[in-house]
Amino acid sequence: MRTLRFTDTDYPDAIRFLDRHAEPSAEVHSTVAEIVARIRKEGDQALFELTRKFGGPELTGATVRVSEAELAAAVGRVSEETKQAIATSHLNVKTFAEKSRRVDWSAKNAQGVQVGERFDPFQRVGVYVPGGTAPLVSTAVMTCTLAQVAGVPEIVVATPAGPDGKVNDALLFALQLTGATEIYKVGGAQAVAALAFGTESIRPVAKIYGPGNAYVVEAKRQVFGRVAVDLLPGPSEIFIIADQSANAAWVAADLLAQAEHGHNSLVIFATDSGALLEKVAAEVEAQAAKLSRVTHLREVLDTSTYLLQVKDIDEAVALCNAFAPEHASVVTADDDGVAARLRTAGAIFLGGYSPVSGGDFVAGPSHELPTGGAGKSFPGLTVDQFQRRTSLVRFDAESLRASLPVIQTFANVEGLDAHGRSAAIRLE
Repeated sequence: MRTLRFTDTDYPDAIRFLDRHAEPSAEVHSTVAEIVARIRKEGDQALFELTRKFGGPELTGATVRVSEAELAAAVGRVSEETKQAIATSHLNVKTFAEKSRRVDWSAKNAQGVQVGERFDPFQRVGVYVPGGTAPLVSTAVMTCTLAQVAGVPEIVVATPAGPDGKVNDALLFALQLTGATEIYKVGGAQAVAALAFGTESIRPVAKIYGPGNAYVVEAKRQVFGRVAVDLLPGPSEIFIIADQSANAAWVAADLLAQAEHGHNSLVIFATDSGALLEKVAAEVEAQAAKLSRVTHLREVLDTSTYLLQVKDIDEAVALCNAFAPEHASVVTADDDGVAARLRTAGAIFLGGYSPVSGGDFVAGPSHELPTGGAGKSFPGLTVDQFQRRTSLVRFDAESLRASLPVIQTFANVEGLDAHGRSAAIRLE
């Protein structure tokens, strides 16, 4: 961990990295561009070769998709306790999504024209669910459930299988529960490209969702335009703002929970209390020694964990807004007041009793959130992102007559006389 204090002479330069935007490295960009080009040109052949190259199973057109028999067998092996936990999370996410789903509406404008909006579900979407060092069962719930609530008829999931060609049993149960209609055993940038362009085995989708590593995020960026994408959610990160009222052990536990995600995760703690900073640092080391994923933790603690002693909470707020964290945690004497000034966080967790893991697994809002600074431009995933908006317009003779002077004036100003004529001819 690196400790930075506002009294340090190099403090202004040391914290400059916090003001960031989501931009790929040149190496990631070029690597992904090559992968996307290969998938687009070679289809299944490239998909299977790249899957094998990056540590995945030996796949064929017959084995790339999870079969009904595989799915049934996996579901049968999941414990009732796990099924119940997944079902509870699913219900909360479903309930939250139902409240925020957009609905059709219509009204008349000032000239009497019937106007409105219609919200249809995308007909075929792709959802990327990371595998990596841990099967992200919760990600299936936090993405596919929203597609399910929106009424998407074809929910296509890509998730990396192990070298044995198997996908985690609990993950498969979650995917079945949340409405996945096709599940493919592929991951990485090649999976995103396959969803976008299609291969012999995977038909293309209209929009791609889901988090992933830097290569997955960059692949989504590069296929944007060919398909729609939701947002740019990469490696996990947290920014905690706390004052002397905070419980040091609880703060340390939240820092470690994010560090547990491993490679490229970013963990930031900012406080105006030097005493709290020292206590949190000690707690992090003490608690880390007792956790199972010590290798992943140590990498993040050593390379990308920062403890900041700021001049005051106002500075912490400014730094958090510049950083645009995936998760912001506020543990102060005025949680609501501080949170009201945070404008770029993916999600805000208020108070000492609100661990980020609660949002990860069960609270209700989707945990798919922008990272890498993308929060300055993107919100977190919501159900309406699975809905395609269409505007509806109906004139009648009376409303067209009332609108004609405005139409003709715009047509004259823009030099588009055919536009004006197309309206006027209907009233002659």
